[in-house]
Amino acid sequence: MSILSPIIDKVLPPRCPLCGEGISAQTGLCSACWNKLVIPGEPCCKFCQRPFDEDEVKDDSICAVCTAKPPQHNGIAAATLYNEASKQLVLALKHGNRIALAPMMAHQIAAKLPVLKPGTLIVPVPLHRSRLWSRGYNQAAILAEELARLTGMMLVVDGLVRRKSTPFLGNLDRRARSSALSGAITVNPNRREMIKGANIVLVDDVLTSGATSDACISALKRRGAKSVVIACFARVLDEIF
Repeated sequence: MSILSPIIDKVLPPRCPLCGEGISAQTGLCSACWNKLVIPGEPCCKFCQRPFDEDEVKDDSICAVCTAKPPQHNGIAAATLYNEASKQLVLALKHGNRIALAPMMAHQIAAKLPVLKPGTLIVPVPLHRSRLWSRGYNQAAILAEELARLTGMMLVVDGLVRRKSTPFLGNLDRRARSSALSGAITVNPNRREMIKGANIVLVDDVLTSGATSDACISALKRRGAKSVVIACFARVLDEIF
């Protein structure tokens, strides 16, 4: 904790970033808003951690999505399931310049990560330079930096590059998203030797259809990455997407 924290708290009393209620520290939420977040747990799919109802599963159960199309990734570590509360936090970080939320959000992601092997690389989903210039920062890179600090693993902030600008994907169906991302993301030529044979944590703020993460994973595995675990703050399930 910073030695200036008491002074900052006196000048700017801590407030919950969701509801504005007074809280004890500059980072975190009030108890009511913590309770609005949905934290994924077990039982879940052994591949993608999609939650199951307890009476529907056995050990090592696989969800219908992964059965129909085995995933490229090696697991998903999602801090929360996407709902109105997690949406507000994501938007505040992504478009509201609330980068001070990143440590709290990264702590929640870190709690869901598997035990990482020594030498694991932390790689953020990249932004195209035009979007980076307009926004001023890459929220995935900020979360990745915090995760690297929390885990002690190496941050490779430029491990992936987005070679072409893509349209807003939220209004596109799965096929259109895949088409828009075709050839858009690649491994940085200067990082190819680092990526080869590495275990990687791919970091993003939100996991929606998986088109962007799939493009990243494809690029990483083409260059020899051994495994790729997706780490995100909020995960959108197909059932609510």
